[in-house]
Amino acid sequence: MKINFKKYSIAIQILFFSVNSFSQTIYTTIEGVKTKTKSTFTQFDISIPLQSNPNREQNYLDEKRNNSWFLPDGLSSSFGYGIHYNNWISVAIHSGIDWKISESLVVAPIFANFKLNPKLGIEPTRLVAQLGYGKSFALGRGNLTGIYKKLCFGVQTNEDLLIYIQIAEYGFPLHNQKNVGSISLGISLITY
Repeated sequence: MKINFKKYSIAIQILFFSVNSFSQTIYTTIEGVKTKTKSTFTQFDISIPLQSNPNREQNYLDEKRNNSWFLPDGLSSSFGYGIHYNNWISVAIHSGIDWKISESLVVAPIFANFKLNPKLGIEPTRLVAQLGYGKSFALGRGNLTGIYKKLCFGVQTNEDLLIYIQIAEYGFPLHNQKNVGSISLGISLITY
């Protein structure tokens, strides 16, 4: 697979330098005392893509049947580094691997991730909405690439654990499908 990095080099450089410039430690003044506040974070995600159970409605005479609505369909993982403001809003760059068993597909997305996570009434609990946009590369499929899009909703139960559901679209056709994507359940570990 040959990737033309020259085509994306300016966008990658702008994103890298903007994250790097904002990742410096900032000082905030609270009642005249300077305190050190770290504005960067890392995020590690692991999730399980799901597919609908095709045998859910079928009757079997002598066999146990699986009545589950969804079945596991692979494994996904990603790692990101970015900047945040008061753990409420953040921007990061992520990369990872998505494996879908039913499609015999392994995808490596590289994407920018925008996250909002406002507090709920209970102190450590936050609602989370993430939007990702970037490029996806199908591994072992020649030069099959597409525009990667992701939408994620979840609950952050404390400062470093996030439970979420995610919808992702890889932006390329495969196996008579116009566009390949996934629905996943997962957890994130966040380090501020």
